[in-house]
Amino acid sequence: MMITRFGLLLLPGASSFNLLTAYRPVDSWSLKESLSERGSTSLDSSVAIDDEAQSASHAPSLLPQKRTRLPRPQRKALERARKANRGEGNPVNQKRDPKRSGLGDMEAAEGEIRLRSSGSVAVLNQESTFSDVLAAIKKSQNNQDNHDLNAVFRFLVELTDSTFADGKKGSLLSRLAVAALHLKNHRIAAGAINYRQSHFRDCLLPMESAALVRNLLRTNNVTEACNILETELSWQSTMMDAAIAASRTTTSSERSCCDLLKYRPEALSYIASWHFFEGQPRAAIHACRKLASMGEAVRAAGISGSSLGLPLSRLLQGAAKCQSLIRTEASTTVSLEDDALSEQQSQDEELARIRIPCNVVYSVLDVMMSLPSENDDRVYELLSNALVRRVVFITGAVNMDGCPPPDRGEAAFIGRSNVGKSSLVNMITNRKSLAYISKRPGKTQQFNFFAVNDKAGKEQEVKYGDIVDGEKDADSFYIVDLPGFGFAKVPDKQRQEWASFMKDYIATRTTLRVVFHLVDSRHGPTEEDLSIMNQVGENLPAYAKYVIVLTKADKNVKGARQNYTGKVSKDVMEKLRRAMAETSNLHVPVVVTSAETKLGRDEMWSYLRCAAAS
Repeated sequence: MMITRFGLLLLPGASSFNLLTAYRPVDSWSLKESLSERGSTSLDSSVAIDDEAQSASHAPSLLPQKRTRLPRPQRKALERARKANRGEGNPVNQKRDPKRSGLGDMEAAEGEIRLRSSGSVAVLNQESTFSDVLAAIKKSQNNQDNHDLNAVFRFLVELTDSTFADGKKGSLLSRLAVAALHLKNHRIAAGAINYRQSHFRDCLLPMESAALVRNLLRTNNVTEACNILETELSWQSTMMDAAIAASRTTTSSERSCCDLLKYRPEALSYIASWHFFEGQPRAAIHACRKLASMGEAVRAAGISGSSLGLPLSRLLQGAAKCQSLIRTEASTTVSLEDDALSEQQSQDEELARIRIPCNVVYSVLDVMMSLPSENDDRVYELLSNALVRRVVFITGAVNMDGCPPPDRGEAAFIGRSNVGKSSLVNMITNRKSLAYISKRPGKTQQFNFFAVNDKAGKEQEVKYGDIVDGEKDADSFYIVDLPGFGFAKVPDKQRQEWASFMKDYIATRTTLRVVFHLVDSRHGPTEEDLSIMNQVGENLPAYAKYVIVLTKADKNVKGARQNYTGKVSKDVMEKLRRAMAETSNLHVPVVVTSAETKLGRDEMWSYLRCAAAS
C-alpha cells in the first residue's frame, strides 16, 4: 500500500486492508470491483459491503467541501425578494417566537396588541410608555412593516385615552403619521392626522406640524400640507406682541407662540420650494410673500438665522428651475397653472392677481432680506448664479453717441479712484475678473457697458460680428462702470470731459434705473464725492434711484471674520449725514459693503433688481 495525492493505492501482494476505515469514502461499485479481483464472488458478502459502503458514504468528510456561490444577479434578486416580503409583513427566514406564530392575531389578550417584528418592544398595553410606542413606530418604519404600523395605530386609537403617555399621545400620532408617509401608507397617515386634529387641537406642537407639512409635500399631498399650515400654524399680525413676550420666558406653554415664529416660516419655505419645483410660480410667490411678511416679528423676537434654519438653498434651486422653465417656454405646467387659476379665481382672487416678475428668484431675495439668515457663501453663489447667468462686455463709450441702444435697464457705478468699484462689481456678479482690478488708480477711463443675461450668442456677436438668433432674457440689464474721479492721473481736460459726459448720461439716459455712488468707509465723503452728490441730486430723474455705498468696511475691523464682517465709525457716518444734508440727499439709502467679506451683497441686489425689472 502506498499513499498518493489522489488517495490510497492497494498494491498487489499487499496485506489485507479495510477500505471502510479509510478517511476517504468510496462507493460500492469500487468495492465490488476490488473483491472480484481478489476472487470473492459471494452474493452475501457483496450485499454486506454495499450496506457498509452506504453507511460510509454518509460519514462526515475530513476534507474541506467547496461551497458553491450564487452569481451576483441571483444574490441581488434574492435580496430584493426578501425586502419585498418584509414590506408585506412576511420577513424571509425570520425566526419567530412560537408564542407569536399566529400571523393574523395581533391581539393576544384584551387591551393588549402584539407586534410581529422582533425587537425590544413585543407587546403594547396600558403599561407601555412613550418610549416603548416611539420605539415600535421607529422599528416599523425601519423594517417597512405596515402590519406593525397598523397595530400601533389601532393601539393608540382604540386602546388608549388622552392621558396615555403623560398626555403626549398627540405627539405619538404625529410621529406615526410621519412614519406612515415614509412608507406611503396614506390610510394610516390620514387617520392619525385627523384623530390628532379632532382630539388634541389645543396641545399641538408647531415643530410636529412643520414636520408633517414637510413629509406631506414629499408625497405630493400639497392640499393637506396647506391645510395644516393654516389650521395648526396660523399666524396673525396681532400675535406679534405675545410672541415677543414669549421669547423672553422659559415656560413651555408660553413658548409655543414663539415656536410658531420659528416653524411656520420653515413650513412656508417648504411649500414655496415645492411649488417652484412643480412649475407653479404664482403659488410659490404667494408663499414667499407670506414668508417675508413674518420678518418683522421674527427679528423682534430675537430669533437668529442659525436657529431659524430656513432651507434657502432648496428655495433658490427651485426658483432657478422654475425660471428656466418660464424662459424656455417648454413647460406645460405653467400654462396648466393658468388654466387652474381661471377656474379657482373666485376662491382665491389674491393668487390670481399675482404678477410674475422678470425673475422669480427675486421673490426668494425678498425672503432673504426680510428674515434673518446666515452670511452663507453657498447660498449667495446660488442666488448670484440664478440672477446673473451670462455677462458680456459690450462696449466702452467716451460720449453719448458711443452708448449702446437703450433697450433695457441700466445700473451705474460712480465713485472716486481707488474706491473699489471693480471689486464690488465682481463680488455682486460672483465673477473674479469681470471688471479689471488695477493697483494704479484711474485705470477705468471710459464708460464700460456690461450686458447681463443677454442672449446666449451675444459674446460671439460682439467679438466677431456674427449674426446670432435669439432674444435677451426678460431680466437682462446693463452694468455701467464709470471712470473714477479724484486723484486719477489724467489731464484736466479729460477729467472735464468725463464730468460733462456723466452729467449728460445721468440727465438724459432714459433707461437708467439706479445709480450707486461708492464712498470709502475709512475716510467718508471727499470734495469729489460732494461734487458727485450735487450733480446726481440735481440731474437724476425721479424714476431712478440713488444709493450711497460705503466700501471697504472690512478695513475698519481688525481681523474681520464671518460673523463680524465690517463696520463704519461714528465719525464717518456723521460726516456722511452732513454731506447728504448739504446736497439735499438726506433720504438716500446707505449700504455698507465689503468685497472681501461679502458684506452687503443681498442689499445691493435688492436695488439692482430695479434695473432688471424695467
